[in-house]
Amino acid sequence: MSTDHATDHAVHGYITDKDKYLNRMRRIEGQARGIHKMVEDEKYCIDILTQISALTSALEAVALGLLDDHLRHCVVDAAKLGGAEADAKITEATAAIARLVR
Repeated sequence: MSTDHATDHAVHGYITDKDKYLNRMRRIEGQARGIHKMVEDEKYCIDILTQISALTSALEAVALGLLDDHLRHCVVDAAKLGGAEADAKITEATAAIARLVR
């Protein structure tokens, strides 16, 4: 199994929703720029924290969507094949979930 995910040739589960993810990421980038401007303009702390909370929620939604796609496609496909690839994908998914819940 390759550990260099950038060179993996498998089709990723999110690929059918790629445009949706890219649109969400553009909105998130805009939110981050807005928070930057709020700090520059010395806006009220609570207002900035509210926007940071919204940004965090938006990032979590993208992460959960990608995780769902990964489980439904990459992990399921590997599990059907069994063996070391299946074990590796399950371990990888478990580690990703652990990072998300920290």
